[in-house]
Amino acid sequence: MSRICELTGKGRQVGHNVSHANNKTKRVFLPNLQNVTLISDRLGRSVRLRVSTNGLRSVEHVGGLDNWLMKTKDEQLSLRVRRLKREVVKAGEPAAA
Repeated sequence: MSRICELTGKGRQVGHNVSHANNKTKRVFLPNLQNVTLISDRLGRSVRLRVSTNGLRSVEHVGGLDNWLMKTKDEQLSLRVRRLKREVVKAGEPAAA
């Protein structure tokens, strides 16, 4: 399982540990990923996602998963979340007569 946030696309970063003697060794900075269950109001069901804590705060700030999906561009989302966004958009449209 890759260490990438499904909502924000935030992944690992590479940098250095720097000692007091200024020796540099490679290291990896990993995002703080959490397995969370978010509720979609339009779909009326919950969705399990692997989200960074920063992404979770963003979702809460915008007003929920549905609002976050409407606001975010498709290029930033994972394949699973793009499919979820398509379902949410379809559920939000009024039925054509």
